[in-house]
Amino acid sequence: MIYGYIRVSTDKQTTENQRFEIEIFALNNGIAIDKWIMETISSTKELEKRKLGKLLKKMKNGDILIASELSRLGRNLLQVMSILHYCMNVGIQVWTIKDNYRLGTDIQSKVLAFAFGLSAEIERNLISQRTKEALLRLKTEGRVLGRPKGRKNSKLKLNGKERRIVAMRLEQISKTQIAKTLGVDRLTLSRFMAKYLVDPMA
Repeated sequence: MIYGYIRVSTDKQTTENQRFEIEIFALNNGIAIDKWIMETISSTKELEKRKLGKLLKKMKNGDILIASELSRLGRNLLQVMSILHYCMNVGIQVWTIKDNYRLGTDIQSKVLAFAFGLSAEIERNLISQRTKEALLRLKTEGRVLGRPKGRKNSKLKLNGKERRIVAMRLEQISKTQIAKTLGVDRLTLSRFMAKYLVDPMA
């Protein structure tokens, strides 16, 4: 199966350009797109909650995923590398048009996939370490992490997510995007951080 993947961040953006690029590419290479996957969503949303994440779980060895460019797949290098590493392990080929990237079954692709996987693991460890250091600094500064026991308020959704918030800020994700990811409004997030956390990116 050959899948054409299109993603835009907002409703104001159009999918037409990406689809046109993929259609022309398919025509020039004598292939046909069996199924199109389109979504209007920010790539900061967790992969499992995106159509792409659900698609990858369904794809099998030998399937091909075509996108206009690698940046359509993920929000940052870490996520893109993780996706490519997963695809290589399953045997999914990833082709991009603007980057002229081909992740296939040859030895070069396997070497690249190994490098992607290793780099992603290293980056995850670095983010984890930076998160721990940031939380330790907050504690030494006397900040109380988490919601005090027995207290109920509108910030209940954010209780216990301090580590995740710090990690996302260290990845330079905006407060607006973090708030959307966590299902709260930006004001709630800002108040929570002002009371319980120090913004590591401030």
